[in-house]
Amino acid sequence: MNPLPINDDIDVIHFGSILEEIQEAIAKEEPEGQVAQYIPELAKVDPAKFGMHLCRLDGESYSIGDSDEKFSLQSITKVLTLTLAISLIGDKVWDRVGVEPSGSAFNSLTLLEVENGKPRNPLINSGALVIADILVSHLSDPKKDFLHFVRKLAGSADIHYNYQVAQSEKDWGYRNAALLNLMKSFGNVDNDIDTVLDLYFHMCSTEMSCAELSRTFLLYANGGKLVDTGERILSRSHTKRVNAIMQTCGFYDEAGEFSFKVGLPGKSGVGGGIVAIHPGQYSVAVWSPRLNRKGNSALGMLALERLTSLSGLSIF
Repeated sequence: MNPLPINDDIDVIHFGSILEEIQEAIAKEEPEGQVAQYIPELAKVDPAKFGMHLCRLDGESYSIGDSDEKFSLQSITKVLTLTLAISLIGDKVWDRVGVEPSGSAFNSLTLLEVENGKPRNPLINSGALVIADILVSHLSDPKKDFLHFVRKLAGSADIHYNYQVAQSEKDWGYRNAALLNLMKSFGNVDNDIDTVLDLYFHMCSTEMSCAELSRTFLLYANGGKLVDTGERILSRSHTKRVNAIMQTCGFYDEAGEFSFKVGLPGKSGVGGGIVAIHPGQYSVAVWSPRLNRKGNSALGMLALERLTSLSGLSIF
């Protein structure tokens, strides 16, 4: 195991005290936003839930609140599907998806028409659907193989799909079907629409706790290597690129705001989760189901802003 060198500054930061201070501050905030309504199963989640977990590369970890309760990762899994696709076909991924921020809603069809069916980036719905199409083409049993891959990154066999959430997404997945059909008309989807959608909905339904999620994303803080085994999943170059895409595209059309206030690469999901990484130092996950108008966890954004402000560390 050869993790990246840890910045000396991190050893004098009391993350446990910082997380406790964040929890006290969050408790005083007036509730803002609402849980995702367009996926009926997600609408059932208790909006008052809040959890946060931070893992350092040296093995130290800190948590507050509901950090061990599982929730639906939704778009956070787009980073994992991208990672798996890169591990399978390398830079050929970029022939199918771009690397630019979209500046539009995560499920927008508008740019696809203008740009001949090539999604702006792999972290919006259209881009993640193309990635799912790639996985269908290259995996013998895509749903099983993806779950096996995620379990390896998490270091846990206790990672599962939520089949009720997957079915709920399928029942209301008309816009995702429209995205796929439009891209297929431009020749950027190779497989059966329903097969790709089935994989996509299951990937989005993957559940983890904050503790499991922060552990999983240590990969991106550790230069593409698993911390426990030292196995290389991504090259350093590919890890840099995935982190850059998280920084510029990880929060729908609020990525600039997150960079400005938090200053870490990360990814959000409409299940209320956010995960962020500090290369060479730590990974942190937060979960609060109430979403702001851009589809990001309102309290999650605030908690991570406080984390980098109180610690004095960001990538900038």
